[in-house]
Amino acid sequence: MTRTGPVGREAELRLLDEVLAGRGTDGPRVVDLTGAAGIGKSRLLTELCLRARSRGMGVLRGRATEYERHTPYGLFTDAFADLDPDLLRPGTGPASTLATAASPVLRGIGEGALGGGAAGDGDTGHGETGHGDTGHGSGHGQGQGGRRDGFGGGGAGPREGGAGRAGGEAAAPYTDRFAVHRATARLLAALSRTGSGLLIALDDLHWADPASLELLDHLVRHPPHAPVLIAVARRDRQTSASLAAALTRGVDTGAVLRLGLGPLPERDCVERLAPGLRPARAARLYAASGGNPLYFLTLLQQDGTGARSPLGGLGSLLLDELTPLTPAQRRTVEAVAVLGDHATPELLAELAPGPAGELDATLRALALRDLTRPGPAGSWTLRHPVLRTVVHENADHRSRIRMHRTAAEALARAGAPAPVRAHHVEQALTGWDPAGAAVLLEAAALASATAPASSAHWLAAVLRVLPEGPRYAGQRLALMLDRARALSVCGELQAGRDLLAEVIDTVPPHDDSGLRPAAVTLCASLERHLGRYARAEALLRRELSRSPAPPPSDLLALGIELGSSAPHSTPYPTVRADVLRTRELARRLGDGAAEADALALMALGEAYEGGLDAAARYADRADALLETLSDRDLALRGESRARLSAASFYLERYGEAERHADRGLALARRVGPPHILSHLLQCKANVLMSTCRLHPALELVEEAETIARGIGSPDLLALALANKAQVLLASLPPGNPESLAVAEEAAAVAGPRTSWWASLAWCVLGFAALFAGKPERARTAMLRAARPDLSGLQPSMRPLFLEALVTATVAGGDLGSADGWAALATADAQRLGLPTQRASALRSTAQLLAARGRTAEAAEAYARAAGEAARSGATLWEAQSLLLGASLAADGPAEAMWHRGRGLAESGGAHLLTGFADLIRPTAPAPSPPPPPLPGLTPREREISALVAEGLTTAAIAARLHLSPRTVDTHLSHIYRKTGVTTRSALAALTARATPAP
Repeated sequence: MTRTGPVGREAELRLLDEVLAGRGTDGPRVVDLTGAAGIGKSRLLTELCLRARSRGMGVLRGRATEYERHTPYGLFTDAFADLDPDLLRPGTGPASTLATAASPVLRGIGEGALGGGAAGDGDTGHGETGHGDTGHGSGHGQGQGGRRDGFGGGGAGPREGGAGRAGGEAAAPYTDRFAVHRATARLLAALSRTGSGLLIALDDLHWADPASLELLDHLVRHPPHAPVLIAVARRDRQTSASLAAALTRGVDTGAVLRLGLGPLPERDCVERLAPGLRPARAARLYAASGGNPLYFLTLLQQDGTGARSPLGGLGSLLLDELTPLTPAQRRTVEAVAVLGDHATPELLAELAPGPAGELDATLRALALRDLTRPGPAGSWTLRHPVLRTVVHENADHRSRIRMHRTAAEALARAGAPAPVRAHHVEQALTGWDPAGAAVLLEAAALASATAPASSAHWLAAVLRVLPEGPRYAGQRLALMLDRARALSVCGELQAGRDLLAEVIDTVPPHDDSGLRPAAVTLCASLERHLGRYARAEALLRRELSRSPAPPPSDLLALGIELGSSAPHSTPYPTVRADVLRTRELARRLGDGAAEADALALMALGEAYEGGLDAAARYADRADALLETLSDRDLALRGESRARLSAASFYLERYGEAERHADRGLALARRVGPPHILSHLLQCKANVLMSTCRLHPALELVEEAETIARGIGSPDLLALALANKAQVLLASLPPGNPESLAVAEEAAAVAGPRTSWWASLAWCVLGFAALFAGKPERARTAMLRAARPDLSGLQPSMRPLFLEALVTATVAGGDLGSADGWAALATADAQRLGLPTQRASALRSTAQLLAARGRTAEAAEAYARAAGEAARSGATLWEAQSLLLGASLAADGPAEAMWHRGRGLAESGGAHLLTGFADLIRPTAPAPSPPPPPLPGLTPREREISALVAEGLTTAAIAARLHLSPRTVDTHLSHIYRKTGVTTRSALAALTARATPAP
């Protein structure tokens, strides 16, 4: 018999066959099936899986469930349950290493995937590395630290160990959720290569847990480099805004194929779902169902005698199916609804006990009624998620609570991890239960690194039942601080900040538990990441000036956070004295770790402001102190490494900058937190970009972008996007619009803020607009970044930023204004004495010389710029300077400059520069006949290019051709975009070389 596909979905099936033919490499990599409940999404997804298998593809299928939405990675755990166990056994199978790395997904919990486990001693947070066979260790439960309050699980405050920063966090194994994302992508790629590709089908996505949704978002934006196809089915109206936005971005780029399933046509619904039905009855049922096949079949079943009205709600109709059941059958159906994917006969026997042999007979009877269906490994499930919802919600309240409690106890005896039991424990909580709270807290601690949203949810569940009163006041505040940390990590910055404000208002100033300064420090950090620097500084200064004064150890943490506002929004000179006092206090207390933190802040602040000698001294001293610290202290110094890396980068000590970034990354990937990891990734990416290693730089900035989106910090995301746009600009060929699109998003995210990172985002937009042939847009962006007094431009890099302003101004023909910007760049470069900044100033001077027809002098300035860039190791800028000079130099020097410049660009993956080099090749090949001058330009554009080559300004060209200056600028922007050049001098050289001599 020939198998037929889903009823009425022939057009969708044709599109799916086309996608399968591409196997996730040619065409869309994601299929997005959307529609109402019961419309046929799951049926179409099943058909897609069958067709994929027929093509030899591997298929993994997972389904999210409504009542397990806080089990971390539950959706992917369900999908990976279909994997061959041999592939996941350590040391065997092609994917064993990657499967080990992705263990939090495979196991559904955040146990830790990148190193050994840790067994902690609670209050002190010290631990020993575990050496389990698979590399996960055996101490994941103990390593979360103990508490004095009797809860068990991870603590919150600096005096209680556990999840707090001064407790067990540093020693416990840490796998950030972004490492899980990367490991899972590699795992999928490895699995796809064991056959003819891989399909991972994810059903009921609208019920997926936040950790699964984050992982899916990563896979959509960074698909595996392998024949992997992802298909998802979801309900439109129940999908989170963030997930819908991620999928929509994929639709816009062509990476996602969206199939919105509408009602079935009446003929398909009636003739194929219920052949032989009387026309009048068929019309009535179809009208009542609205063309929804699930509703139609349910109405058909309930209306079999014509006694019931088909116009009632679907829930009522589904409940009617339970009416004929015996009490034992009804209990069993409710038990299946409670257990979900864990509805094994063993657990069902505990939730719905009865005489021996009764359960088997009951399950057979329910299967005959098509209420239950067999699942994998002997489990059972209800026939549709809608039915599970109706049964669960309409079960007797007390009976449902009893079943969830029994399920939790049975799973505990079976050795199920806390996150699996937590759902049932939460559903069973009706009041304060220390044992139940301990399970939820253990689950929260295990999920804190890989699924912080679930961690925050379970902490909230404990807070809801924790009794009021003085006895529990300290514990409540500690849990609130824990939950605020979890919220901040999963991107709920405002919610975390509000919770911390409540803690601060509740804890009296004389409290000695350490909760208040910890809450103030974290609250100020969240205010800073939300872009509210003034609030952060006011909060810190109020705490520092309170009476009685905080203990000296807390003064150190508060002082470091106060200094962290510079140079982001507060000028470093404003807080210089505060940071110096903090350093002196650290020295008096003999706290080398805190002194290293203060010195790293000082190094970054001075490097930003251009105080290079002081910055170098502070950086060297901080580096020396870091080398003396213990591993535990070093684990908390990731941000200091990021600051030292940034300071070294601004000092143009690229080797040191990369070393600091590498050491910081080694720690951050193991102990977090994620926002520090994002900083370090971008620090290293900046070094790689400047030294022209663009492919690995792009990988780093894309990872940093993923983290920034997950955290929810506008400033951090604006910075990540700006850095990504810079790398894309250099690595993509001329004319590619992607870098400008990313730069525009960076500026939009930065918005009206005036922070350092917001200014950088606007500067990068200026560079991207220049190379897109939009000099006026570039000039506007640069002036927006600079502000009228130029205070928005980083002093130690101002010559580089001014170069973009000079370029845009020269392109507009305003040489007088460009002279002023170039003179300022030259003065700044002389003051700084940094080779890369001197190279930028020389390129600005060269542009003005070329615009005035002094091409030989301009070529010499470009050559000097290349020499300066080479001194510091800034290979990208050396290559750019050489190629710009080659476009103007005499034939002999031009050829030498061209060959070296193009060689550097090609070896570093700088396709922008190799594309430009090919346009200005000094010794043209000898094809016959020669190509037309400047192919691709219109006659008018070639005419304007020729006048530019003669040295005419925009105003002079407009007068010569009887056009308006605005029209000439428009033509020039088109010419720049088509040719890939960005300056009038480069266009003049290109025109001269492309025009045959008379």
